[in-house]
Amino acid sequence: MTDRRGNEPPPRKRGAAPDRGNPPRKAQPRRPSATDSGRTTPQRPESTRERLLRKAQEEQQRAAKDAAPRPVKKAAAKRTAGGTSAPRKQAPAKKAAAKRPVKKAPARKAPVKKAAVKKAAAKQRPPQNRLRPRPKRRKVHKPPRMLRLGRPALRLRMTFGVMAFVLSLFAGRLVLLQGVDPDSYAQAATKENARTYILHANRGTIEDRNGVELAVTEDAVAITADPKQTKPVAQQLAAILAPKLTRTTTGKLVAAMTGTGRFTYLARQVSPTVWSEIQAEIKARNAIIAEQNKGKPKDQQAPLLAGLYTEQDPIRSHPNGSIAATLVGVTGSDGKGQSGLEYGLNDKLSGQDGQAMYEVDAKGNKIPNANHTVQEPKTGLGVQLTVDTDLQFFAEKRIEQAVKQYRASAGTVVVLDVKSGELMALANYPTFDPNKKYTAADLKNTALERSYEPGSVQKVVTMAALADAGLIDLNTKLKVPGSIDVQRRTIKDHWSHDTMNLTISGVIARSSNVGTIMAAQKMPIPQFVKYLHDFGFGEPSGLNFPGETKGRLTQGDEWPEITRSNVAFGQGLSVNAVQEAAAVNAVANGGVYVPPKLVRNYIDANGNLTPHQTAPPRRVVSEKAAKDVTRMMEAVTAKKGTAPQAAIDGYLVAGKTGTAQQVVPGTGKYGAWATSFAGFAPADNPRFVTYVVLHDPQGARGGGLQGGPVFRDVMSYALQKYVVPPTGAAQPNIPLTWK
Repeated sequence: MTDRRGNEPPPRKRGAAPDRGNPPRKAQPRRPSATDSGRTTPQRPESTRERLLRKAQEEQQRAAKDAAPRPVKKAAAKRTAGGTSAPRKQAPAKKAAAKRPVKKAPARKAPVKKAAVKKAAAKQRPPQNRLRPRPKRRKVHKPPRMLRLGRPALRLRMTFGVMAFVLSLFAGRLVLLQGVDPDSYAQAATKENARTYILHANRGTIEDRNGVELAVTEDAVAITADPKQTKPVAQQLAAILAPKLTRTTTGKLVAAMTGTGRFTYLARQVSPTVWSEIQAEIKARNAIIAEQNKGKPKDQQAPLLAGLYTEQDPIRSHPNGSIAATLVGVTGSDGKGQSGLEYGLNDKLSGQDGQAMYEVDAKGNKIPNANHTVQEPKTGLGVQLTVDTDLQFFAEKRIEQAVKQYRASAGTVVVLDVKSGELMALANYPTFDPNKKYTAADLKNTALERSYEPGSVQKVVTMAALADAGLIDLNTKLKVPGSIDVQRRTIKDHWSHDTMNLTISGVIARSSNVGTIMAAQKMPIPQFVKYLHDFGFGEPSGLNFPGETKGRLTQGDEWPEITRSNVAFGQGLSVNAVQEAAAVNAVANGGVYVPPKLVRNYIDANGNLTPHQTAPPRRVVSEKAAKDVTRMMEAVTAKKGTAPQAAIDGYLVAGKTGTAQQVVPGTGKYGAWATSFAGFAPADNPRFVTYVVLHDPQGARGGGLQGGPVFRDVMSYALQKYVVPPTGAAQPNIPLTWK
């Protein structure tokens, strides 16, 4: 048998050229056929141990063959010198196959001795110190179970099972929606397709003591927009809205109508008349656009003006215009108070807003006859003031004349009911009309928010304290020089004079600063300070008016003498007009201080009245002391007094003038003036106290000259309106000097 491992090249593929044949391939061992006689039983898989033993035997046999000499093959001698062998004849396939020895299937070999296997393995590889791997168990792969088709019963059972499972899910969901918690799901569905509208509560009405309305709530609307609808026509809509809305601009309107979202406010508290005008103009514009769109393709038609809506938004109105405007105050666009009583009583006036929920369509329009819920708003409490509209109007007009006549910066008139402390009038000028445009500066209430040094009107309080302490009476006589030195400071009277013999009434009638200081020096400073606090100075008036000043009074009672001297005649402390009027009212009321009162009653929606509670009255000086000071004040309006201009025919009038220096704001120095007059009538049975103040008057100054005529006119009107008869008492002849 020829060994193919020799130098003979492998046979070429039949039909191929000697030099262009396919590359040689390694001869593969013939697979044993099923007809081999040596295989009687199916061959089992070779184990790992048997495979290792077989490889060791093959290596041993190969080593033995390599050691034996190889016979020289005849075919090698026939090679040519060029290294190519001569072509040989190929035997037929069957004949060649007959010459080859047929390899029988390897029979099951007998086990080789372990010692021989180990010896052969030792020659081939070095010993290894590791455990021999365990033979792996052969995994028996089971054929997959095949789903037999063509079993309709199984398919039906599976189909019905799936359907039953799905239907059970639907049934469970229905039970959850309708049985377990139906309300929450219904609310969620309603909320998704509903829109909530705020129903603003009407503010309570502010009226005077006689029921005359000073501030009321009127129907109005808030203009809203849906930016999704208004965006294409924002410019056209803004051109219509801007001229008719006073508190916005074209730019703001366009920005709001082209924004994101589906809702925005464009204007608040628009009167129904203005909204009707806007609607009419939009309707006219849409008619023109519709006419222009006729005959055009749909994609070329101009959009109609749409997307504007309204909701209820009541507006605050002032039927009497500027009357008591600085007192009543105003509200903002949000319906809340911004100044005056509108701000101070906002919680009572506002009420409680309600709301309405309506189902809407995709465009935000209410669906007619759809479900809706409405929570009605609650109207705020009405407020009844103590002021009289007629008297307030007259006082405002009279102080306006005086301010313009004397070129003052501002003026105030306060009228008090002596017994009750009710403010019958609280007039200021400048003022404003809340129904028209106004500025923040217009909102200031001068009577309560401006503090100033009262001047000689304060001498009424000083004399009342001294008389109550028993330090003076109507028979007190003083030698009053032209000036007095206090802690190296010289204080003079407003007119030049030598030493004068003045009674205490003469000190008041002539308004002598020096005489007042001389009388005040008889009282210890702590006692004097206590009287000032009892009369309400340095403390809030109790009106709780927003922005009210409590004035300024030096803290403590350890004052230097110069402070006590200045305060005695009305310098060195500051007050507001209501504080000073209330202090004078205590003297008119027989020595009993009544806290001023501005709110009389609260009125609910059913018309029930609830009185407004104030601090109780308190006695500050004795009745005798009050009467003595009243007699002193009666001399002021007499012919020889400083204010005969304040006298009223037929009535006995008690009064006191005031002319005080004022510190110029920002300088810390005196450079301005305030003139004033305070009085009451009838003096022997007082009904009203009237206090007049002019700030920064120009030209000749004097409380009697400038404030006296205003006092006379306003007091006369009040006495006549309330039919206060004259007492018939004659003007007393009170001695002012002594010899």
